[in-house]
Amino acid sequence: MKKWHIVLSGIILVFGAFLAGMLLASPPEPHDHDTVFQVSTINALLQAECDGVMTFGDLKKHGDFGISTFDALDGEMIAIDGNFYQVKADGQVYPVSDDMTTPFGTVTWFERDIEVPVRNAGNFTELTSVADDALPSGNYFYAVRIDGIFPYMKTRAIPAQEKPYPRLVDASAHQSVFELYNTSGTIVGFYTPGFAGGINIPGWHLHYITDDRTAGGHILDCAMVNTTMYLDISPSFRTDLPVSDSFLNVSLDEDLGEELKHVEQSG
Repeated sequence: MKKWHIVLSGIILVFGAFLAGMLLASPPEPHDHDTVFQVSTINALLQAECDGVMTFGDLKKHGDFGISTFDALDGEMIAIDGNFYQVKADGQVYPVSDDMTTPFGTVTWFERDIEVPVRNAGNFTELTSVADDALPSGNYFYAVRIDGIFPYMKTRAIPAQEKPYPRLVDASAHQSVFELYNTSGTIVGFYTPGFAGGINIPGWHLHYITDDRTAGGHILDCAMVNTTMYLDISPSFRTDLPVSDSFLNVSLDEDLGEELKHVEQSG
């Protein structure tokens, strides 16, 4: 009888220690709101790595705000306030389902750190100049959001490609270009420091979506007056690389700056 009493007491002690450990354990870590999360690299996308490698359901676990493309380059993605949208080459905007995939994208949990008035920016270059001057340092990643009424917005969307995929510079030659006038909407995007060239697009990469969710795309040019830019500083950056035979063999150390410049500015 004494033996069973000792065994039972031991079980109770172990179970009690387990419960105490559960109660004293730290709560689950909240989302890391100071990290920019990225799928793959821009140099891989430039070299036709266009198969979707992450679902948007999984991408949403890393942020509620961001931009990306889709499997086979089928349009431009804008994520804002946790809602994800696809602007396709037909000019229409569609909701993004969790099972859709992306070959390249960037998201974060957006929180306003810096407020910058934009009195007048007549084009994309003037806007980025204002943004550059507002950065406390060019060595960090930043998310950027601008809400307002925009006198002019020029955007693009690349149509879905077929295998064997062309290089991005060739696919962009068949992009659809849209010109929007006096629309109300939101600019969503990121600043990538120069040292991360080849990983993402150095400088500013911006997308746009209208408030009524009927138009948008990758920004080629824009104009604005009396708006406010909000910046979110991100001292942490993480990228998940594809696991595929094609990615294993692609050369990521090439200087593709000229191709990237053509892709970003064409149209």
